[in-house]
Amino acid sequence: MKPLSPLVPLKHKLFDKNQLSVYIKRDELIHPLISGNKWRKLKYNLIEFKHQNKKHLLSFGGAFSNHLLALAAACSENKINGSIIVRGDGPDPNNPTLQLAEKLGIKIHFTDRSSYKKRHELSYQQEALEQYQADYLLPEGGTNELALKGCKEILSEVIFQLGKEPDYIAVAAGTGGTAAGILSNLGSTELLVFSALKGNFMEAEILNLCNQHKDKLKVLETYHFGGYAKHKPELVDFINAFYLEHKIILDPIYTGKMMYGLFDQIQQNQYAPGSTIVAIHTGGLQGNLGFNYRFGDLIPNPIIPF
Repeated sequence: MKPLSPLVPLKHKLFDKNQLSVYIKRDELIHPLISGNKWRKLKYNLIEFKHQNKKHLLSFGGAFSNHLLALAAACSENKINGSIIVRGDGPDPNNPTLQLAEKLGIKIHFTDRSSYKKRHELSYQQEALEQYQADYLLPEGGTNELALKGCKEILSEVIFQLGKEPDYIAVAAGTGGTAAGILSNLGSTELLVFSALKGNFMEAEILNLCNQHKDKLKVLETYHFGGYAKHKPELVDFINAFYLEHKIILDPIYTGKMMYGLFDQIQQNQYAPGSTIVAIHTGGLQGNLGFNYRFGDLIPNPIIPF
């Protein structure tokens, strides 16, 4: 099996002090635009799309959505007609995510917030498919059964690369799809899930997608920094310091929060000496462009090939 992304050791005095072996699975390197968990979620959906001889793929996303841009790139590379319904009143010509998506050729349709709230309703989905002449629907974020199949492979790759099961896998969560995929493949490994959203619902979301290995699941809900897409100065400082030390860019929506939380948990001596921890970099670096567009040039920008 050839892994999709490298597994590299992270060195830090905190890890040495606690006698921990910490690695990062660099899924952000899979593809410059279809990166991280978006690649894994789209992989089997695109195979199924072609297998069923479908013609037009439809999905949903926010104006700065990683899923939106990854889907646009995937449709472009695979010569697939794609449309995405975006929450908002209309196009912002300076939004870097929408600019790139439009260059890639995906059709963007805006809808008001009240209509967008219906995106999980089957009747609304069917209406949208008919309205935009589409015949294959992906949910917001790309999470469905086929997406979980792709995310399941993350742990298999890690075990292959390490030569053993790690004691812990750490991953960020938005919809919970990536975590659920990993959860379905657990053996002795414990899954640490750092929720990017405010609230205590993430465990239920993950178990609704995969009701296996519940005893191996630990959801940490205190590292959301105010909620989805919210941030605080200490998160920005951590992302910048991490980049200076490791030359790895994190994003402030998902992976930055996860890594901040993992460091904090290690500082609190939550993991036994001798443990092996693997953190999953789930990509999403295009979101840094939108973050800096909205809040100023606070964090490193990725190199986007456009």
